[in-house]
Order: sequence, then C-alpha cells, then structure tokens
Amino acid sequence: GYLCKPGGCVWTKNINALYEILSITVAKFSLRKPSHPDDDLCYIVPGKPDSLAACTFNSTSKTFLVIHGWTLSGMFESWVAKLVSALYDREQTANVIVVDWLTSAQNHYVVAAQNTKTVGREIARFIDWIEETTNMPLENIHLIGYSLGAHVAGFAGSHATNKVGRITGLDPAGPDFEGEHAHRRLSPDDAHFVDVLHTFTRGSLGLSIGIQQPVGHVDIYPNGGSFQPGCNLRGALEKIANFGLFAITDAVKCEHERSVHLFIDSLLNEQEAAKAYRCGNNDMFDRGICLSCRKSRCNAVGYDISKVRKARNVQMYTKTRASMPFRVYHYQLKIHFSSKVNRSELEPSLTVSLYGTKGEAENLELKLKEKIATNKTHSFLLVTEKDIGDLLMLKFKWEETNGWSASNMLKMVSSWWSGDSDSGDMEVHKIRIRAGETQQKMVFCVKDPEAQKLTQEVTFVKCKDTWRTNLTQTPKR
Repeated sequence: GYLCKPGGCVWTKNINALYEILSITVAKFSLRKPSHPDDDLCYIVPGKPDSLAACTFNSTSKTFLVIHGWTLSGMFESWVAKLVSALYDREQTANVIVVDWLTSAQNHYVVAAQNTKTVGREIARFIDWIEETTNMPLENIHLIGYSLGAHVAGFAGSHATNKVGRITGLDPAGPDFEGEHAHRRLSPDDAHFVDVLHTFTRGSLGLSIGIQQPVGHVDIYPNGGSFQPGCNLRGALEKIANFGLFAITDAVKCEHERSVHLFIDSLLNEQEAAKAYRCGNNDMFDRGICLSCRKSRCNAVGYDISKVRKARNVQMYTKTRASMPFRVYHYQLKIHFSSKVNRSELEPSLTVSLYGTKGEAENLELKLKEKIATNKTHSFLLVTEKDIGDLLMLKFKWEETNGWSASNMLKMVSSWWSGDSDSGDMEVHKIRIRAGETQQKMVFCVKDPEAQKLTQEVTFVKCKDTWRTNLTQTPKR
C-alpha cells in the first residue's frame, strides 16, 4: 500500500522497512548509555519491537527524550552529552533517548522552524508506539527540548494520543513563535505539566532569540530572562545588530544555552537547588517584594520543580551566579529613610555588608530603582553568592555621589541656601530583612545610636522588635 508523509507518498509491501527509512529522514531515536553519553550506539526503531530489547529499553523506568534545536553545524552541540550524563547521574535506571532531527534542523532558520511540526508528529508516533508496545505509563515520559526543540516537544505532546507526563522547555525559540496561537507553539496543553526556563528573551530590532511570553504552567525567568551573568551581553547584541538575528555566536549562545546548564545544575546539585519566586514582573522582583513562599509562591528551579497544574502561566523569577552551582541567596531589605528636611532627589551610593553564622558577604551594592525619598520606606533586593547562615549583623554605608551634574549643583546650592549639609540629617533607625531561602524575617536596629550620621558606615544588630505582621498570620507550612 501507499504510505504518505509530508513530502509525498511511497508504494511498498513492507511497511516496517519503509517506516525505518522514512524515520531516518525525519527523526532518529538513540538510546544513550551512561558509560557513553556522547555516542549513538543503539537506535530504537519505531515498528521494530526487537530494537527495544537490543537497546535494553527499561519499560518500568522514567524515559527522557532530549530534543536539540536549530543547528548550523549539523552536529550535536556539547551540551547534549552533558545533559544525558546529568540525567543518568540523577536517574540511574532511566532511558535517556536523544532525538536526532539534525537534517531538518540544519536549514535556514525559517525552514527549520517550519519543520518542527513534522518532527513533533514523528516523535508523537514514536511515543504512541512505545506506549502500545511496552504498556508504559505516559506519566513516565519527560520531553526536554531546547530552543526550537522546545516547540518540537510541544508538537510531540499535542499530537500524541495520550498526554505525556512532563515537558521542559529550555529557552524556547522566539522568532516565528512569539504571539502565535497555543496550537502553533509550546503551550500548557501539551503535557500534564509544562515548565519553562527563559534565559535570552532580548534581541535587537524588537526580535528575541528566546520567546518572551509565558508558554507553560510555570515559566521561570532567571535574572529577568533577558541577560545572564558571565555572558557578554553587549557582544551578543552587537553581533545580532551587525550580522542579523541568527548570528549565533558564542556570546548569543552563552545566554540562550544558559537554560540548559541551569537544568543540568539542578540535576547534579540537588542539595543546592535554586529557588524561584512568583512575581508580577521583573521590576517588582528586583525590589525584593516577591520573596514569599506562602501558597506555593516559590518553587525549585529545574528538575525538582513542584508540579503546579491548576494555575496557568505562573511567572517566577530568580537570580543566579555566573557559573555552576548557579543558586544564590535572596534577601529583601526594607529601609526607612527619615530626615527633618524633606528631600526626594537623592541618588546616593548604598553599600551593605552582611555577617552571618557561616560567613560574611561584604560591600554589596544596593541598586536604586528610584531616587531616595525621605520619610518613605524603600525596598531592595540583595543577593549573596554564598550561604552566610543566620544573619547576625549588618553594616550600612551611604555615600553621596558628588558628580558635577546640573542636578547635583542645584542640590548643593539649595543646601547652602537652607543652611544644611547634604545628607547629615539623613537617618535610618531600623532595617527589616526577609531571607527568601529560609523565609526568616528579622529586624535590625542601630548598634550605637550616637553614631547615626549616615555619612559613614553604621552597624546594625538584631533588635527586639519583630516584623509588623497580622496577628491572624497563617502558620508556616
């Protein structure tokens, strides 16, 4: 009979043989071994049940399908073997299958993007066949797709007869998918649980390498999702501006591929899982006001994420370090600046040093999101790269930035006019702190009230006062 696929129909008597030939043209399924994470030693061929036994497929274990993205070289990138290794490191008995669609992916980007649906359908047929042949529960299937591969995973999930357990999208590709209907891209409908990491959602000319919109049940935006520490963002954007959007150079690759390495990190460093926090937007997160874990407002980044199925498009944020392990420790500092003279034009340099039971983090800059207004409480996000343990003491430093700008000149003139020094009467009495990772709330008071002029470093220690909270506070879970 005829067997038809996109691209035409072929006459054959041996359907299995033809299936094998055609699947080679679209997608190949290599069950990799923990001992050889970068070698394709055994292919599972849909329609050939003996290939499952030959590759020692374990039908009672978890099965991961790793799906690569667009490629210029036509070869697997180095992250594939690293991810395979990390998956076996965590799940020793799993089946880690690398989906090879390199021939379709090695095209002009627009063509490769169009091929994602065809490849997705092919993977869906593979999933259906595995389910029929081995009676494996689809809850055990986890698709992990990077860039264009994330949308391939979405199409695979939506075309499979029954829903797979989970899809992880690692910086799903933006161009040709941003703003598209849910059926034309990765979406929460494609699996029982869809989690997404966005690491490079900024391009130039209004285009973005990674998709900006939320496309899963939970979407995590590390460092706001637009740039990653340790990557040369400026270099990346310049390359895009000069050579077009798809000048996938090392700089662009660093930001985009960080999603994969964050996931690998979550597999290898289970004890140091990074936390992400639910927040309305990145600006709010950068003020430190979203560090609550109540009512599932925080979650683990990567493999150990808790399934949140009811809500759609939960957006979460986290900060990371420049290298693995990527996790950091988040703190919110609430500082009330009081002064006898009302001012709203101050842009000082604020520095904080934290001292805890396990160590210290010194000279951390507090980033101003707005000019400091007096007699108002300002909220800041502060991040430490190491665990300093329980907080015991902090030092707070205020320095005027005396650049010779017009506004500074005006400030100096007005302070001469009114007869007060520039910030001598600015005071901070208390600093309220919430630690994101431990959910502890603390209040720190000035150690020596006599040394309270903010032109120098002031030391704060824990005070008797506690955070003002409602008496009817719900108990911690």
